[in-house]
Amino acid sequence: MRDFSYVRAPRPIDAVQLVTRHPDASFVAGGTDLLNLMKDGAEDHDLVVDISHLPLKEVKQSAGRLRIGALARMSDVALHPVVRKRLPVLSQALLAGASPQIRNMATIGGNLLQRTRCWYFRNEDFPCNKRKPGTGCAAQEGHSRWHAILGGSDRCIAVHPSDLAVALRALDAVVHTLGPGGTRTISMADLHLEPGDTPHVENPLRHGELITEVEIPLPAPGARQRYLKVRDRATFEFAVVSVAAVLDMHGPRVDEARLAFGGVATRPWRSSEAEAALRGRPLTEEGIARCGRILVRDAQPREDNQFKVELVQRALQDVLGRFTGGSR
Repeated sequence: MRDFSYVRAPRPIDAVQLVTRHPDASFVAGGTDLLNLMKDGAEDHDLVVDISHLPLKEVKQSAGRLRIGALARMSDVALHPVVRKRLPVLSQALLAGASPQIRNMATIGGNLLQRTRCWYFRNEDFPCNKRKPGTGCAAQEGHSRWHAILGGSDRCIAVHPSDLAVALRALDAVVHTLGPGGTRTISMADLHLEPGDTPHVENPLRHGELITEVEIPLPAPGARQRYLKVRDRATFEFAVVSVAAVLDMHGPRVDEARLAFGGVATRPWRSSEAEAALRGRPLTEEGIARCGRILVRDAQPREDNQFKVELVQRALQDVLGRFTGGSR
């Protein structure tokens, strides 16, 4: 890690201006990902602007929506009474993410912007197009157990690691930002980009643009919600496969289905075709199986992660099976 300067910004706009003026500057809040990236040499910054004390931590409900400050801690949001009552899928995802120590430090905005845990990206001894564009992707021919079967390209197959992002994707959340050009709103569908030919461009945020708030439309009372994370061990570990489900049901019939998946794709993944397979029909084992087959129809697994094709379908069956009164 090289030497860097550190400052605390008194206001959000000051933080934005400081980072904008310095090409190699970055925001830091909890620091649970950034400091590791700098130690690994995956990122270098000559200036780090501390935003952890800024007044962006409030969680408030109004007009059928929940607004969460980007600097709210993961643990505080997971245990917030409105989140536990109206957004259990979000609470479950947050509690499944990281260790209690990390959750007590990590912020909502930082978690959304954390970078992949691909070991080729985190190790400078291997070529990585995310780390150094144009150098290649060691994962293409390397050990790919943890890598994507959906949304990849010949430049990158790294998986996005955030549990929170998967839940927010299923909830149709948006983020609000403050940047050098003012404020704007970005949907969760647009916040994380597929790698394509530019895997080092992971999101549409401009340099100096700061996430200030996450806004979530509250599902209808009685909506079925669940988050399931399949991992190698029950303690601090990233998802091998995860499923977030939010279903509006009238009796056994599915009126609306929102499904998001982690661990299998280069960004939090949704399939409109898979959701359409459930919509307007009774939720049955046959329908769930059909939904799962559609989800993985375009999967491109490798030898080491072929198992994810079946595992994500089984995880989906487990999640939706609870809504029919049964599970495996």
